[in-house]
Amino acid sequence: MPFRTRACEIFGIEKPVFGFSHSIAVTAAISNAGGLGVFGATMHEPHEIIEIARELRSLVGDRPFALDLLLPQSVGDDTDLTEARAKLPAEHRDFVQGIRDRYDVPASKQGSFYTRNLRSQTLFAAQVEAALASEADVFAAAVGVPAEVIARARAAGKKTIALIGAPKHARRALEAGVDALVAQGYDAGAHTGTIGTFSLVPQIVDLAGDVPVLAAGGVGCGRHLTASLAMGAQGVWMGTAWLVTNEHRTDPIVLEKLLAAKSEDTVISRSYSGKTLRMIRSAWSEEWERPDAPTPLKMPHQQVLIGELLAAVREHRIAPLMWEAAGQSIAFFNEVASVADVMDRILDEARASARGLPAAD
Repeated sequence: MPFRTRACEIFGIEKPVFGFSHSIAVTAAISNAGGLGVFGATMHEPHEIIEIARELRSLVGDRPFALDLLLPQSVGDDTDLTEARAKLPAEHRDFVQGIRDRYDVPASKQGSFYTRNLRSQTLFAAQVEAALASEADVFAAAVGVPAEVIARARAAGKKTIALIGAPKHARRALEAGVDALVAQGYDAGAHTGTIGTFSLVPQIVDLAGDVPVLAAGGVGCGRHLTASLAMGAQGVWMGTAWLVTNEHRTDPIVLEKLLAAKSEDTVISRSYSGKTLRMIRSAWSEEWERPDAPTPLKMPHQQVLIGELLAAVREHRIAPLMWEAAGQSIAFFNEVASVADVMDRILDEARASARGLPAAD
């Protein structure tokens, strides 16, 4: 079973592992280990995106890396954060204040991206402009794949990737002309859909034709890579794997939760962004599951509602409320290792499992 696939050839990498992270160090380490490091830039302002890409280039040399943006078309073009805060329902404001009071959370002094920005089409356009002007080799888009953005990225000489969670999304991405699709199943961490990885990947492979498909969602070991290739994918997209690596420098409180977590310790919640997102179960997710909890607001207003509180939770390290977005594959990562060690383990396990397959008649 070949492990240097067509996806490797297209993206100029040695191993069919595409690694997503919000850490610059992790992203660089993935590229330097022979995969494609993908930096999640959606929580960064345009000038930061340019600087991050410049730093990544200095760390990886000629090796390729990608920038990933969240581009939901359902978000409008309101840009006034103060006005958005004023329009938040009183019920929701009171509920969030109740969480703050129950856990004695002081105010945030540092704030966060979501205390300074309102997700809007104006913001997305500026982020896209920065990503396309950056030194990144690849542009990836999730939760929305605008055809005009893909066309601009290709015109700028960048390879393009679309993350999709259903066949209808794949059709739109293929029409836009992407270079690869990430078929992300329900098992995945962070924003995710409703179709399981094992059901989704073959459907997307059948639709994609010559366009490479990467399997995502619950990928935690080399057997998953072998199975993905057997289903017709040409690589895997992994995110949860890197949360417990040395390079990630995860807060010790969160790291302890991740190392102890099993697949069933993750939960789908709208409490962070208003869209379905898989996270480690915590007091935060449980608060939003209470019978008296209001229905989370739609994106972007849920993050307007909870942005300052979550910034304060992290800043003051309020342990019960601290969490991380993680997929069901977290069960495979119960010790701290380097990014290179994780990559080696995945590939070694994949080779061993491929050798163990029964011979075809």
